[in-house]
Amino acid sequence: MITRSGWGALIGTVVLLASWPLLRYPELAGLGATGLVVLAGAALWMVARPQVRVVRRIEPARVVEDGDARGVLSVTNVGRRRCPPFVAVESVGDERVAVTLPSLAAGAARDVDYPLPTHRRGVHPVGPLTVGHSDPLGLFRAGRSYPSHARLWVYPRLHPLVPLPTGRSREVDGRTSALAPSGGVAFHSLREYERGDDLRLIHWPSTARTGTIMIRHHVVPHEPRMLVLLDTSAAPYTDASFEAAIRVAASLAVAAFDGGHPVEVRTTGGARAAAERGVSARGELLDLFTEAVRTERDPGLAGLLGLGQDGDGAALGIVTGTPGQAMLDAVGPALRRFATVSLALIGERRGGPAPVVPGAFTVAAATSDEFAAAWNRTAR
Repeated sequence: MITRSGWGALIGTVVLLASWPLLRYPELAGLGATGLVVLAGAALWMVARPQVRVVRRIEPARVVEDGDARGVLSVTNVGRRRCPPFVAVESVGDERVAVTLPSLAAGAARDVDYPLPTHRRGVHPVGPLTVGHSDPLGLFRAGRSYPSHARLWVYPRLHPLVPLPTGRSREVDGRTSALAPSGGVAFHSLREYERGDDLRLIHWPSTARTGTIMIRHHVVPHEPRMLVLLDTSAAPYTDASFEAAIRVAASLAVAAFDGGHPVEVRTTGGARAAAERGVSARGELLDLFTEAVRTERDPGLAGLLGLGQDGDGAALGIVTGTPGQAMLDAVGPALRRFATVSLALIGERRGGPAPVVPGAFTVAAATSDEFAAAWNRTAR
């Protein structure tokens, strides 16, 4: 394919050759002939198209914002003669990365690495890869597309935060429920004897009173559980404040997980992820935040009303933008079933104090860095 420079050289050559018969300057004919030679030489150069095999990999495939992620091209010259230097163009999301590849002897192979852009959170498609070459003067360019696709996960940047406050349980041994695993130390209730039960747990007074063998049902008490809810509606945010809110929510979730607590993450748009201590990796939580987007159809904090009783007793952390006081008042009654409630309000606020929710620990900040400093200062 002829480039802009090539078109300029071609038009200039045609003008020079057409002007010579009219102006009778032999120099014009010489310059036009030179242009023809240059164009012909460039076209002949393009015949020597590189015959290469290219395989791309990403190291690592998951990285934090502004982290170091690199693409590695394994290039092999499968032709019978040395290939000229050429350029590969990699598509990463809506960005393009140019990679210069060296000349290779026949049968030679080489790995070439290049940095990938990681300044934006998200799941970025990588590929297709276009391998092309041009003549030394850049008059012609040809390329071949390799349908090789991958994905680069750019996690939100994390701040070191104090975990969400868990509150205190009224029960000495911790909260219990009938769904908790049996065999713990916390007494939950009496139930009828089942075959295989430990006879030492028979509760004789109740057995004598009811005429039915009754067993003390001991369970494993609930650990403090963290629930982080990210508001993914469009209204409370700007693009910048939404990214800051994601960094805050991800930091709270990771702080709780690293502190040894079971963590559940939800968005008001319906996305959900959970990580259990000793069972899951925190990458499952970060994947959710990496994919999060804000939409007009998202119900926002009104989605709290649809949580049902799933969050009963959990320590809740809500991360949102700059909602109005009316919205917070509407969801206030739904927060009473949680052991503690923490509210993060992220974004620039124009005049007036930040909204408050009675009984909720509230921190308002314009950026995620400001939030981290304020949260750690007050949460301790």
